[in-house]
Amino acid sequence: MSKLVAMLRCASKALLVALLVVSPKLSQGAEHPSGHEPAFQTSNRCIACHNELTTPSGRDVSIGFEWRASVMANSARDPYWQASVRRETIDHREAQAAIEDECSACHMPVTRYEAKLRGQLGEVFSHLPFDADKKENLQAEDGVDCSVCHQIGKEKLGTRASFNGGFVIDSPDFQKRHPEYGPFKIVQGNQHIMQTSTGGFRPTDDLHIRDAKLCATCHTLYTEARGPGGKVIGELPEQVPYREWLHSDYRDKKSCQECHMPEVTEPTPIAKVLGVPREGLHQHVFVGANFLLLRMLNRYRDDLSVKALPQELTAAADGTVVFLQSKSARIVVERVAANSGRLQADIFVQNLGGHKLPTAYPSRRAWIHVTVRDRNHRTVFESGALNADGSIQGNDNDSDPARFEPHYDEVDSRDQVEIYESIMKDPAGHVTTGLLSAIGYVKDNRLLPRGFDKRTADEDIAVYGKAADDPDFTGDGDHVQYSVPLGDAKGPFQVAAELWYQPIGYRWANNLKPYKRAFEPRRFNGYYDSMESGAAVILAQTLAVTK
Repeated sequence: MSKLVAMLRCASKALLVALLVVSPKLSQGAEHPSGHEPAFQTSNRCIACHNELTTPSGRDVSIGFEWRASVMANSARDPYWQASVRRETIDHREAQAAIEDECSACHMPVTRYEAKLRGQLGEVFSHLPFDADKKENLQAEDGVDCSVCHQIGKEKLGTRASFNGGFVIDSPDFQKRHPEYGPFKIVQGNQHIMQTSTGGFRPTDDLHIRDAKLCATCHTLYTEARGPGGKVIGELPEQVPYREWLHSDYRDKKSCQECHMPEVTEPTPIAKVLGVPREGLHQHVFVGANFLLLRMLNRYRDDLSVKALPQELTAAADGTVVFLQSKSARIVVERVAANSGRLQADIFVQNLGGHKLPTAYPSRRAWIHVTVRDRNHRTVFESGALNADGSIQGNDNDSDPARFEPHYDEVDSRDQVEIYESIMKDPAGHVTTGLLSAIGYVKDNRLLPRGFDKRTADEDIAVYGKAADDPDFTGDGDHVQYSVPLGDAKGPFQVAAELWYQPIGYRWANNLKPYKRAFEPRRFNGYYDSMESGAAVILAQTLAVTK
């Protein structure tokens, strides 16, 4: 960590402490009309003590600073999410209140949960922009903050009722102390410090905080399809990585937290004040796959009221790319041969994670980019090249929103591309990117995690399209054969294979352009277009040569 970042962080902490001393109510949750104590606190209460944490070797693992540069902390600032919610409320105006309630459950969980306790619906746009002088806006801005995850109790965990943000916040005890769960045994003297400094939040040890079921509450989403008049006409398993994980070998090996919150290998205090070294601290980076959002937040930080320092967001985005390139997938050219005017190459792609790849929200896609060059390094064949605007050459869906690229077991022309993605359908069977117009999938050939048996998978996590009948598409990986005409080209030939990834595919971004009269879609498309082809990264690559 540079000296500049360290100085800015110290100044940041000093400001937080000053705020706590001068105005202790600023960071507390909104009181209920009935006079009950607030159920939540904002993150500045936590950051004041859970920062400036270093390992014995000098590595900075400050919980608060890592969290504020994460996607979790910026869930409500996400300009793509805001634009997508706006699009859905335009498409289904009669259901706007229900849509905002549904979409705020996991992106603005504090204000939505508080609204629920008051018998009201959660809202999104009433809390924007965040620089407005309203206490609830501060809570909404905090996104998925410390006080949400660490107050979730065991009730309903792992059941359907807990999904879609259906977590239960445990009630305070008879002394009005709210339990804040952590995995470590509590030092009694430190318990009193936290209770007094936070206004009645009591540190409580319980290992369910490290259970994948806790993450599943917001990362298992079923969205309701809307028809005329806003009527519910169906349901879509929008993202179900927890259920995919349960159907894989990883369910008995690694939890969500073990992969996405890397363990610190040295005994390290979890609090700056009277903290004692602990074995097994997990970093609060929540590393995932959305490097694009982190870069967008950094570039447009003033527009989006971003709190994390530029260096922190840069480190988070770069760390996300490193995670993707080292932990997510591998690609291998297993065999290559040239004869009778054609080159045959067998390419194997494997998912290294515990759920489908790409994961979760359907805007994400991965694809194989193959290039064949002759002895003069002239390109003889290419499939899956990325254009500067983020579209993929040869992809039917990028050129026509009504079509899509099927799953291939063999690619033999330039206009065929092996793309791992989920393509949604509306009630008429038409391709759509309208989340609340979709009732299912016409294609889902996302790479399966190890141990995933597509024959026994239920319909919510099933494989759809031609991949369902491809014997070479399994939980062990996918084999794709490339058959390339060579013409008069001379060898030796070089075959390069890459696996590319985009958090937001071209069609998903550009389908917001018809809503340009609305501020949020117009703003997002401006952001997206400015990112150019930097909206994609190579996950894995390999090279082979034949005579």
